Amino acid sequence: MSEKCKQLHQWFNNLERINFPFDEKKIPRNGIYILFEKGETAHGMDRIVRIGTHKGKNRLRLRLKQHFIKENKDLSVFRKNIGRALLNRDKDPFLEQWEIDLTSRKAKEKYSALIDLEKQKEVEKRVSQYIQANFSFVAIEVETQEKRLELESKIISTISLCDECGPSSKWLGLFSPREKISKSGLWVVNELYKEPLSDEDMQLIKNLVSQAAGINEFLE
Repeated sequence: MSEKCKQLHQWFNNLERINFPFDEKKIPRNGIYILFEKGETAHGMDRIVRIGTHKGKNRLRLRLKQHFIKENKDLSVFRKNIGRALLNRDKDPFLEQWEIDLTSRKAKEKYSALIDLEKQKEVEKRVSQYIQANFSFVAIEVETQEKRLELESKIISTISLCDECGPSSKWLGLFSPREKISKSGLWVVNELYKEPLSDEDMQLIKNLVSQAAGINEFLE
């Protein structure tokens, strides 16, 4: 997988990088995003640390806002995982409360009184600051949900199976209480070490990257 992983890094590193604050017009409405993190390198380039997508139609921009801007860790497992690592690194006992999901009305009724909501707001702010300061991304357009989910899974698997990719000694994810994150070097726990990209898939991604490069050039 090393050669395919290296090729993916080359293609995605060559696309126009999007940093916070971002112009959402440069992001396709449907597609896959690739995250990079400051200080992380692989194959002599910036290292891919997360691959993600969305399920609902025309929701890629919203998904990225949920990661970068909206301070609600129950809407973004990425935010939740960043918070877990920060709290675990600091040996902060609030980690136990951070794990509680308040999405449902039942959960809110059961747990809200047990949670230090001011502390939660403080941690959400720290998560936002970390993400906004340290992460950048590129995106490729993929219209259908089925193909988005398939390619997301295969890209994650291809990178996780690469022997040459790994986190730096200072990577925040090493403090994650989720072993799959600390071991894989990726901010994901699903689709690791599964079916990698085929040669046909690689050609498709090459075409999608070329298309994305053309769109970025047009926007400039």
